[in-house]
Amino acid sequence: MTNYKIIQQRKFWLSISAILFIISAVALFIWGFKYGIDFTGGSLLEVRFSKTRLIVSELEKNLADLNLSSLIIQPVGENDMIFKFQETSEEKHQAILIKLNQLVQSNDKQAVIEELRFDSIGPSIGAELKKRSVYAIIFVLLAILFYITYVFRKVSKPVASWKYGISALIALVHDAIIVLGVFAVLGKFYNIEINTSFVAAILTVLGYSVHDTIVVFDRLRENLPKSNEDFEGTVNVSLNQTLVRSINTSLTILLVLASIIIFGGSSIRTFAMVLAIGIFIGTYSSIFVASPMLVVWEKWKK
Repeated sequence: MTNYKIIQQRKFWLSISAILFIISAVALFIWGFKYGIDFTGGSLLEVRFSKTRLIVSELEKNLADLNLSSLIIQPVGENDMIFKFQETSEEKHQAILIKLNQLVQSNDKQAVIEELRFDSIGPSIGAELKKRSVYAIIFVLLAILFYITYVFRKVSKPVASWKYGISALIALVHDAIIVLGVFAVLGKFYNIEINTSFVAAILTVLGYSVHDTIVVFDRLRENLPKSNEDFEGTVNVSLNQTLVRSINTSLTILLVLASIIIFGGSSIRTFAMVLAIGIFIGTYSSIFVASPMLVVWEKWKK
């Protein structure tokens, strides 16, 4: 088996991570996010099609002349559909209903649209969602730190168990900031908005990334008692033993996500993009950030 010198070249890999991290943090600080209606407030309209429901792409195309900001269309059940948009005026509300009836009746004169509900989402609710989203991410990061510290509590030499948790946490923060930075850029130049599904995707990415990191750490824990090499060499061997598995697992997931991004509807595309970018960065950090950080800890200790 080829033994790649990953840990021996840790300065190179950590430098790449540091550059990406700084660029992402600067983009996040300068531009921030383009928030969707979940965070800024807006309207939610749910309707039922009496006959065949129109497809999302057709609705997006025909509603374009109404200039609805942050329009999200979500099919529900067999005949229902939810429309989310930033405008809250009654004029826009009625204009959408008129347009929908015209569209369905252009194919079938007997078809009608039944309005099930029309709600307004206030900005105060959006602010509360933002705060809860931040709390959720912080809670997950701390929970992961304590979990890894506990799991590796019996590993004390040459690196203490809590340093495994800190190394994993550094990799997770690295992943989160880079993904957030990418979406700050996409929001600025491509008007891609974030909503509550974005937060769910970030949490999913953190879970996947730490899973990949623990696989490497667990192999290191198995190798430490029986290895004839120093700590740096043992970490490198452990990485090489799990390298192919990590890359193959991530690649199969990325292929599925790519198909969703290309062929899926707009309502799920952003979620899939977050997962794809996050899983790619998470796989990188598990190999080139978390494990090298353990060696950095060990060198500093000496």
